[in-house]
Amino acid sequence: MGNLSAVSVFILQGFSTVSALQLLSTVAFLFIYVAGVLGNVSIMIAVTLNTRLHTPMYFFVKHLSLVDLCSTSTTLPRALVATVADTKEISLPACASQLFAFVCFGSLECFLITSMAFDRCLAIYMPLIYGATMKSQTCISLVVVAWVSGLLFSTFHTVNTFSLTFCGPNMIDHFFCDIPPLVHLACGNTEGHEAVGFVVSGCTIMTCFALTCLSYVLIVYTVVHIRSSAGRWKAFSTCSSHLATVILFYGTGSSAYMQPTAHYSPLQGRLAAVFYSILTPTLNPLIYSLRNKDMKAALRKLYLQVPSSNLAFRHGKV
Repeated sequence: MGNLSAVSVFILQGFSTVSALQLLSTVAFLFIYVAGVLGNVSIMIAVTLNTRLHTPMYFFVKHLSLVDLCSTSTTLPRALVATVADTKEISLPACASQLFAFVCFGSLECFLITSMAFDRCLAIYMPLIYGATMKSQTCISLVVVAWVSGLLFSTFHTVNTFSLTFCGPNMIDHFFCDIPPLVHLACGNTEGHEAVGFVVSGCTIMTCFALTCLSYVLIVYTVVHIRSSAGRWKAFSTCSSHLATVILFYGTGSSAYMQPTAHYSPLQGRLAAVFYSILTPTLNPLIYSLRNKDMKAALRKLYLQVPSSNLAFRHGKV
């Protein structure tokens, strides 16, 4: 971050420029955030407590829920408080920290989804070596690699963005500090930074996407050659939730970062951000609980334990 910036404080526009929509969106996003927190926390607790879910697939699901929880908590609480308290200012260091965290968790989700695709592919395409390959050490190693890669990816984009000069205006047409609106505000020529950022993001996203697609090509090939319809359905059902997550992730988030800043539209950017930074992390727990019998059973058991524990505590206290 060699260049000194004249701007030391940014102003976040918020969810909408219309005051009536600001209030309505704040209430809606508050409910969505609470639902997302409850859903992701419930999945993490259920997977941790239920021994039937101590498998590689649910190990990745638990970490995906953690990443989704952190991702929404990076942007949404601050935006909600800023709207209610009418304090839209954010300092340059705070903006850089928010961008770093958001990009880190977003890329982490991408790497985890790729690891989950590999897990499902190995389970269906090569079931005989699945148990020997996907040991706990392998799962932990994949998650560690995802974290390290996410931190490196986020560090690059934060440095690449904030090495630009910001000399005014300082109004970010967004509800959090994101790359496209920040580059749009930068002074001088940004083509070099944009080109490097586009290449790094494009290579990373397309590599993960290609590996995920390859995994599903092998999965489909295996499923098609299963003779019984019951066997085909059972094999496909084990990866249907992950496939829905893949479509949701790549259909919303990646598209926002795969276009030049010159074509950036504040309205489209804000709408895309709502999908990939708010709705996708909130819907993931729903996707993994609705179409999964083991997860539904674990969550049902967890929810039934809460009132019984409270009742036992009250009787014990009395």
